[in-house]
This record gives sequence, C-alpha cells and structure tokens, in this order.
Amino acid sequence: MLRNLDYLDEVKVCPHCKEELSCCEAPPIHVGDGLGWGSDILFICLNDGCSVFLNGWKTIEEQYGHHSSYRYMELPDSKEKNYMMVGNADAFKACVINKDELRAQNVHYQEQKRAKDALVTCVADKNLEPVLFLLLDEGAGKSTRAEAAQCLAPINNLECLDPLRNHKFKDPAMKHAVDVGIKQLLENNFKKECPYCFEVIKAQAVKCMHCKEDL
Repeated sequence: MLRNLDYLDEVKVCPHCKEELSCCEAPPIHVGDGLGWGSDILFICLNDGCSVFLNGWKTIEEQYGHHSSYRYMELPDSKEKNYMMVGNADAFKACVINKDELRAQNVHYQEQKRAKDALVTCVADKNLEPVLFLLLDEGAGKSTRAEAAQCLAPINNLECLDPLRNHKFKDPAMKHAVDVGIKQLLENNFKKECPYCFEVIKAQAVKCMHCKEDL
C-alpha cells in the first residue's frame, strides 16, 4: 500500500538539543501501554548528547530501578511532545528512513500505476509504452505483467522485440508468456526470427539475409 509521503517534507527539531529529529519507522506497539502510535512514522531525537537522553538514565534508575533512558519524539504533522523509553543507545538507529530512497520508490510506484491503468486502452491506442514498461519491470505484479504480455500481438508493433529479447526474465512463466506473444506478433506480420542470429526475417525465407545461414 502506498503511504502518504507528505511527512518527508517535514523538518522537526529537538527543543532540548536543537538537533534535527530523525525520521524513523515506528515500532509495532506503543512500548508504554501496548497501543499503536497512530502513525507508522516517528520523528525521534537520536542525538546521544541530548540532555533528555543523557539525564534519562539516572531518572529511570532512581524511579524504576532498571537501566533505560528516554528519547524525545514527535508524530508527523504534530507538535505534541512525547518521550520514548529506550533500553540502549542504538535503539531506533537502524530504523532511520532514507527519505530520498523512499521518494524514489514512490515515484516508481506511480509510474507502475499509470502503466497499469493504460493497459485498458493500450490496444485501441496502439500504445506499446506501458506494455514494455510493465514487462521489463521485474517488480510489477505477476498478473499485471501477464495482462501486458497478452497485448503484444494486438498492438502489433515489432519495436518490442529488441528490448524484450535482451531482457533476462526472472520468472520462467513470464518469459513463456512473452514468447507466446512475440510468436503471435511475428505470425501476424508474416515474419519469423532466424534461429541462428535472431534477426527478424520473412516467414517464407529459406536463407537468412543477415547471417546467410540456410534455414
């Protein structure tokens, strides 16, 4: 499911140490009362020199008798102050989100969605672009790619051959679906692929005009 990524533009600052808060994945439960945070993203101060973190060890030791401290945190689109208990200095440091990477993932998701939506009219429009995009994208859904493969012959555009033949399909079933589509496309155009050099030639050819092999 696509997240709302508006929070990527948020810049939050810890009021205690003035360091920028890190954007982190939220834990599955609220460590304080077992409830969810209401967000899968938390902004947390991971500065080990922050007074909240430095003083928290002594405070928790005196009040609760165990070794822990606090990190200052805020929720996205909120200025409410919160403090999360942590058991060590490394807590949440492995959960920091790479904003640029997430933005890139989101852009690709949107491109996939546009290509999938375009499959509805791609045959009527003779639009090969969304079909190729999905077939060459190993991260696209299996059923969507299978649907795209079925559009190859009806679109009837031989320009798909080189990119598809040069792509290494990870899924054998998907490669088979593409091979079937290409075979039908070639037959519709009275063409075939030379078994030696794989250039496209006339279906009735007995010698390849490219590699000169007898067929």
